[in-house]
Amino acid sequence: MRIKQRTKVLGVGAAALAAAVVLAACGGDDDGGVGGGDTADVTVAKGGTASGEVLISNWPGYVDPGPDGTIPQFEQQSGVQTEYKEDVNDNVVFFNKLKPQLDQGSSGGRSLFVVTDWMAKRMYDLGYLQEINHADLPTVFQNILPQFEESTTDPERKFSIPWQGGQTGIFVDTNQAPEITTVAQLFDPKYKGKVTMLTEMRDTVPLIIQSEGIDPNEATKEDWLAAIDKLREARDSGQIRAFTGNEYTEDLTAGNIVAAIGWSGDTSLIGREGVEWRRPTDGCDLFFDQAVIPVGAPNTPAALAFLNFAYTPENAAKITEYVQYVTPVAGVQEIVRQSDPKLASDPKIFPSEEEIAPCSEDPDPPGSQEDINEVENAFQEVVSG
Repeated sequence: MRIKQRTKVLGVGAAALAAAVVLAACGGDDDGGVGGGDTADVTVAKGGTASGEVLISNWPGYVDPGPDGTIPQFEQQSGVQTEYKEDVNDNVVFFNKLKPQLDQGSSGGRSLFVVTDWMAKRMYDLGYLQEINHADLPTVFQNILPQFEESTTDPERKFSIPWQGGQTGIFVDTNQAPEITTVAQLFDPKYKGKVTMLTEMRDTVPLIIQSEGIDPNEATKEDWLAAIDKLREARDSGQIRAFTGNEYTEDLTAGNIVAAIGWSGDTSLIGREGVEWRRPTDGCDLFFDQAVIPVGAPNTPAALAFLNFAYTPENAAKITEYVQYVTPVAGVQEIVRQSDPKLASDPKIFPSEEEIAPCSEDPDPPGSQEDINEVENAFQEVVSG
């Protein structure tokens, strides 16, 4: 199994966000702070005994809640007072919120946060992330599954530790539209105004390309732009209700839509019977998110201790049972099988090589950086409305 890094991204609307991403992609630094892709003076996160307080930022629904959940149990075991915020809803929005602080060498009080692989690499190249000493993460590197020991964006695991991953597909309200099984069907006029798609280009566009019978890994820039034109027409006609981040789950909960392009583990955020995630028969996409330690992190020993705690198979199994995403931790499936055999057999959570072989892996558009910028700007124009 080889699942890449999750790309939940590109904040709603603002063209300024697209411009900021383009600057970051080019290694530029628009306000004179840390940046420019120079990692020669990179800081290595300090290890040691965990104590004090720690602030962690993550995506919604990405850790098990309650008094017996991961956060209170980590507090009890480590003695570290832990503030946990679910304030990462969009990579670019989060990046832009933190960038002024990171430029000044501050993390805004955060010692750990989770972003997608491409964003983690971008932040590392800008000098915004600390490197990680593997000796400080013995539990992590003892238990990480072999397929996650390396990453296309971080081959040596210098700065990122995989958190959770999964597939991008379609959530369907089976009470209203049980027949939907493909991305192509989302453009059927009978679902006009009842469909949402993700603001993340690397999730949405490859699925559109695949629905046209084209392999995203072989697609040309013109194929990407044609798919974006199709999205623009659907937006202008009212076919697409909205482009969203995680908030598509709210529309599904409220019954406002019949289908949404969404992420495979988000069922727990919807909380309503009759809503089912489906892998489209005309395409699929893979993702994975990464835990990183920012520059200026005030308590890196506690951040490292939290990662070691989360990578203990028993603890990782509790996270998996709740979030229902793909875990990077070895031994979890065996533990889950004892308590929930059906969950342990779910191919969304424990996919085989054959299951994921046809899927794309959050590909970039082809060509030069100028070509990529052209495609990103075209997509941003569409989602900005």
